Amino acid sequence: MKRRGILFVVSGPSGVGKGTVRASLFEREGVNLSYSVSMTTRAPREGEVDGVDYFFAERAQFETMMAQDGFIESAEFCGNYYGTPKAYVEKQLEAGHDVVLEIEVQGAFQVKKAMADAVFIFIAPPSLNELQSRLNGRGTESPDVVLKRLQTAVKEMMLMSEYDYVVTNNEVQAAVDHILAIIEAEHLTVERVAANIREDLLSEAVDF
Repeated sequence: MKRRGILFVVSGPSGVGKGTVRASLFEREGVNLSYSVSMTTRAPREGEVDGVDYFFAERAQFETMMAQDGFIESAEFCGNYYGTPKAYVEKQLEAGHDVVLEIEVQGAFQVKKAMADAVFIFIAPPSLNELQSRLNGRGTESPDVVLKRLQTAVKEMMLMSEYDYVVTNNEVQAAVDHILAIIEAEHLTVERVAANIREDLLSEAVDF
């Protein structure tokens, strides 16, 4: 019997390096994970590809999908919508694939309400000074926007206790190592292993 996959939700403050960690995770040799591409109404940044980094959509299209309950979660952040298309995630999980979802903190809490069996990983910066340096290093936002993101980051970091795990992104490959360890550990929890064993016992004809 095919086992349902696990949804791993990776989130954290803007500028913490979620995208870089996620990309490096999928570049690791032997990693067999599905990536849930989110949809957003913000403009693509340099180098971002539609359908790979995000599905880039007009505001009207996004709002139509929200009205049709087409997202696991959706949120408005700094004037733009972000959301996770429901159909793709469910299809991958039912096929037995583990799915990694990289989203903002606001959206992660919606997923937690909708999918209680998901595993939540908070990506934290080494310090607020380092986070500010990374945001400024993007060179894509005004000082006012950077300040707003830092203020939001402080509030979000106060919520990390609501997550299952915290990974500090001090060095990208070390952060990837920690996430892979979390994925392996989650497959070995008593709750998940016991459920699989029960399914096997019920599906097998055994004479005692």
